[in-house]
Formats: sequence, C-alpha cells, structure tokens
Amino acid sequence: MDCKPHAHRFEVKHRLSACAIAALCAALSVGCTRSDGSSVDTRRSIGALHADGVFDGGRLRYPATDFHARGEGRPGGVLRVSAASDIHTFDFHAVSHSNAPWLSRIIYDSLVYQDENGDISPWLATSWDISPDGLTYTFHLRDDVTYSDGTPFNAEAVRLNLEHMRDPKTKSPLAAYYIAPYDHGEVVSEYVFRAHLREAYAPFLGVLAQGWLPMLSPKQIREDPKSIIDHPAGSGPFVLESYVRDQHATFVRRADYHWSPPVLRHKGPAYVDRIELSFVPEALIRYSALLAGQYDVTLDVPPQNAEAIRANADFELHSRIRKGNPSRSLTFNTQRPPFDDPRVRVALAKAIDREGLAWIQGFGEYRVTSDFLSANTRYYDPRWRDVLKYDPAAANKILDEAGWAERDAEGFRVKNGKRLSAELVQTGGANSPTGTAVALQADARKVGLEITIRLLPAQIMNTLRTTGEYQLLAGGVWHTNTPDGLSILYHSSAIPTDKVIGANVSRLNDPVFDDLLTRARHTMVPAEQQALYSQAQQRLTELAPAVPAYENHHISAWRRDVKGILFDTSHNIPLFVNAWLDR
Repeated sequence: MDCKPHAHRFEVKHRLSACAIAALCAALSVGCTRSDGSSVDTRRSIGALHADGVFDGGRLRYPATDFHARGEGRPGGVLRVSAASDIHTFDFHAVSHSNAPWLSRIIYDSLVYQDENGDISPWLATSWDISPDGLTYTFHLRDDVTYSDGTPFNAEAVRLNLEHMRDPKTKSPLAAYYIAPYDHGEVVSEYVFRAHLREAYAPFLGVLAQGWLPMLSPKQIREDPKSIIDHPAGSGPFVLESYVRDQHATFVRRADYHWSPPVLRHKGPAYVDRIELSFVPEALIRYSALLAGQYDVTLDVPPQNAEAIRANADFELHSRIRKGNPSRSLTFNTQRPPFDDPRVRVALAKAIDREGLAWIQGFGEYRVTSDFLSANTRYYDPRWRDVLKYDPAAANKILDEAGWAERDAEGFRVKNGKRLSAELVQTGGANSPTGTAVALQADARKVGLEITIRLLPAQIMNTLRTTGEYQLLAGGVWHTNTPDGLSILYHSSAIPTDKVIGANVSRLNDPVFDDLLTRARHTMVPAEQQALYSQAQQRLTELAPAVPAYENHHISAWRRDVKGILFDTSHNIPLFVNAWLDR
C-alpha cells in the first residue's frame, strides 16, 4: 500500500456533514456559538451519566441483584425488540460480532456460566475437576437437556462443539483462538467429558462461559453444519421460528426448558410467549419507534438519545460497560515507521483529547479512559490509569527528546529532512466515523505530527490487516470476560497472517510482554495471575501499541411495564429468559 499523503484527505474534510461538524465543535471546544451569536457550553462530565455501576477503589462494580431474579414473573405476551444490525448467521462459533452474545442467550446454552463476582458457576456442566498441572478438565454434565431438534445434550455434543469451533471450515475469528490450547476431547461416559489441553490455560473456563462459544446441536454439526446459519437448533429457552435477513427474526418460547444457570435463580421456561426482533439500522427510527410504543425494548440506544430516554418516566435506560478492552481511537503498526519507535507512540497517545472523541461518538455517555483493560474486568489495575492521559505538553517534550525537535514551515516536525507523518486508513461508518478521524488529525497536528486520512472498502481493509501494509488504523474494541483479552489484542502469536486469523493488528512483538501473558495463562494461582496481569498492563503503557479512548458501553432501554430483565454476567447485556410483561 502506498503510504504517501493523498489529496483524498482534503475531500474527507469537505464532505463532513453538518451533524459531524456540530459534534466536532462540541468535542474540540468548551463552547460553541449559537446562530444568534451567543455562546453555549457544550461540555458535561464525560461518562457521568452511566449510573448503573459504582466505582470502588478505581474498579467498577454492579449490584448483585442485577444478575438474578427477585421473584416470579407473569407468563404470556409478546416482547418486541429492536436492534441496530443483523449478524447474518446463527453459527456464533464463526463470528465475533458484538450482537452475538445476547442473541446466543435466546436460543443456546453454554457449558458454564460466570457468577456476579466473575467466578465460574454451573450451567450445562454441573461440576468439573481440574488436574493439578492444569492440563485436564473433567466436566460432569446435566442428563436432562435436549435440543429443539430432539437431540440429547451429552459428552459427545461437547466434543463435537469444541471440534466445530476450531475446524478450519468454520473460519472462526474468535472461538478458535479462545480455545487454541485445547488438544483433544475424551468421552469418558455419556455425561462425563474430559478436555485435554496442550498447555495450562487459566482462562479456559471463562471463555467457555461466553455467548460466542455456546453448545450447538451435535446433529447439525455432524450432518448439516451450513443449516446452522439460518435454521439453528439450540437447547436454549427460545426456538427460532422465522428469520428474514436484515429485517426480522421471531423466537417462540420452549415449554420444556428448565435448565437456566442456577445463578439466575430463574425456574422453568421463559415467561414471554414470543420475542419479535426487528433490525433497525437507522438510529432516529429506533429511538422514535421506542417512544411511540412500536417496540418494548431497544438493544442499541443511540447515545445522542440516551439522556432523553433516561429523563422519560415511561422507560428504563441502562448504560453498561462491557468487560475486556476499551474502545481504541487509534492502533499503531508498531513494525512500521514512525511508530516503530515507542516514544512516538506514547507521545501521540498523550496528544489525543479523549473527552473530545467521547463526545463525538457518545455525546457524554461514554466514560473516558486511557487503560488497556475495562474497569470491571478481573485483575484490572487502576494504578496505571493516568500514565497515558491527555497531556500535550508532555507529548511535545517526548517528541523533542526522540529527535523530532525541528519544525518545517507548516509547523510539522522533521528529522533528517523527513516530515513526521503517517496515514490513517479506515472504512468510515459507525465504528470509525470521519468526524473522529478529523479530530485525531487535529490533535496530532497540535504536537507537530501530520496525519492523512484514507477511506477504504472493508474488504481491502481486511487484506491490509493481514499484510501489515498500514501505519495507523482507526477504531477498534474487543470485549471478553477475562483479562486474557490482552493476549488476543497484543500477544505476538495473535499477529494476523495468511494462516492466522488474529486480532493483534498493532503487530506488537515484545518478548517481555509475551512472557508476562504466557505465565499469567499458565498459573492457576489467583494472586500470581493478578500480579502478572498488573505488570502486563504497566508494560502496555510503556509500549503504547494503541490509544485507548473510552469504555465499551452497551446502552439498552425498555418500557417500565417490561419487568425481570437481567444482565448477563459475562457480557453485561440484557437476558430475556426472566423477562415478563406487567400488562
């Protein structure tokens, strides 16, 4: 890829919509000017409105009552739900889409479940034994679970599911990596399964609790795996009745379901008879339709409408932070100049006004952060939270010390006659809007670094991630329920190649960091894990492979007469098995 400046960067500026310019104004200045010439303060306390959780010692905690039923509900009725986008498959082993976890909990079950403290608790597996060396997991399974196609759940079902996750034909961008240490399975008896690992892997139970790794029908995996895409057979509380791609999906209650995770304290089948899910990509329509009563629940509240919904007595609004890794504004290619120098990366990280970016994307709803783990992830260490905080003066000093002290006529830094510049490639759209890129460009210019912007189709972007022919990537987030999200994004084994579907697009290859994560994976002692993950977080502030910007929020809302919605402990998203209608 040609990384020289392109005239296209100027076209990007000129095509900004009025809304993007207004958002950018709110992001980059304390006040803007009204049409009558008076000024208005556009800033609020960033992230101050996400009141669901409480910060304790820098760590985020949610009430235990958010995660379990507090009484019986009323059976019957139809729950109408809207979401922003379709996933286009119900084979969740084959995707990494952020909507997969809540869809998964509607039709599928998982082997284990996290409790409200992040500890692993039973679900389809009632108990398990781990060998002293951490290489063998023996699962004791429920003997009363069936799939909607009549197939029983048993040890062979677990074996087939693990094989399906790592089958090259599945092309898994997530599940296969999560279970990479898994070597083979052993069917000890019909309801006892033994997993053999190549190496000790402390996050193993945690990843098996996630909605991306549910237990699919063994009959479908064996006989017709392609049918899982749009005709899935699950063991979950609802069964898919109809599905029209990018339009809607209807789920009907399964009357014989009675194996919810004990942590939920929900007994028997789901309460509502049906869930009617509509895919509504237009944010304004999702918001207006919710207010008009067309939907009972929306799972993707537009952040610009969150405050209005919160103030409306007819609705509940919940802004929840997902575990794992916060949203990134930039990811550096650490193997290409100028970002092969960690000092340049640290400097640019300190030059980025995260509050401005959070305003452009979240309208005051997103909590700003410069950490590499989300504040509610196990072993998150708040001691490093300010190391990469916004500090333009420090950024300028670091660049001076790195040899970029000279400036050219336009104010950009130069060294040995070469300008300090880089190209930012992105697809645009909701996940990496042009307004955000322009804000990043403006922040970098203030410290003398030139960023040009290039928009590319998603297919070409995917190719570049594999080849590494880029300097800067925009956007990015990774949600997972274990601190091993650090391995997924930054361990050298996760660098994408033509043979590895990896997420380490920073292409970071640091032996010290790799060693910390490898030892954290291998030890089964919590105190040792905590110390190692803390050191890993500290190391990332020194390496700065990316620029964390704000927490990964999931904002949902529902009418007050919808009761009993719980939050999933792994994903912090709504669960519908306990939902009921007070009408």
